[in-house]
Amino acid sequence: MSERVVAATFGKKELRQDPAWERELAAALREQNSREELLAQYARFRSGESSFDTLMRRVIFRALCRKVGHDIQVAPEVVLKHPETMEFGDAVFIGAQSMIQGRYDGNCKIGNHVWIGPHAYFDARDLVIEDYVGWGPGAKVLGSQHTGDPIDVPIIATSLVIKPVVIGYGADIGTNATILPGVHIGKHAIIGAGAVVTGDVPDYAIAAGVPARVMRSRQASDAAHNSQ
Repeated sequence: MSERVVAATFGKKELRQDPAWERELAAALREQNSREELLAQYARFRSGESSFDTLMRRVIFRALCRKVGHDIQVAPEVVLKHPETMEFGDAVFIGAQSMIQGRYDGNCKIGNHVWIGPHAYFDARDLVIEDYVGWGPGAKVLGSQHTGDPIDVPIIATSLVIKPVVIGYGADIGTNATILPGVHIGKHAIIGAGAVVTGDVPDYAIAAGVPARVMRSRQASDAAHNSQ
């Protein structure tokens, strides 16, 4: 069977403005409930796939987080830790069974039109994902690591170093890729499936492998194509 090229859908969808009553309900829930109570309410609707479950996930998600834009889609079994430190832009999709783990003093900002595939994991203690990023199913970002010092102490008992991670505008992170602490992925870069990214990736680069290496520049490839 031959390959097909079809038009993009999510990346070109028109933004749906949330109705005022939905935002007002979220504001009322936030005002009248503690964070623990909101999390308990979210758990009631976390697994369901009915339109009402979907609505209530969206409403409670907005009540829990620092900021949420219009038209967010939260699939079943999405787990949040410290959502009060998280900001989401417009038209964000979060796939089923994804986990976003913040920290009480952390900062997580996810931009507009970001698509997150199912089974994704985010160490979101100091994380920025810019607009129009595609995040493949099962891909992970790690934002912290133990020092391992002193060496006669179990590593898990040593201090934790939190390093900021930034995923640039329009980048695409492949299925099951892993982004390590302190990494900056440039705008419009592509990270191959299963890659382990240990260092910064330039704008428009294509990186793949374990550890990931830059294979070529998309700009160079485009220039060569246009010169033919």
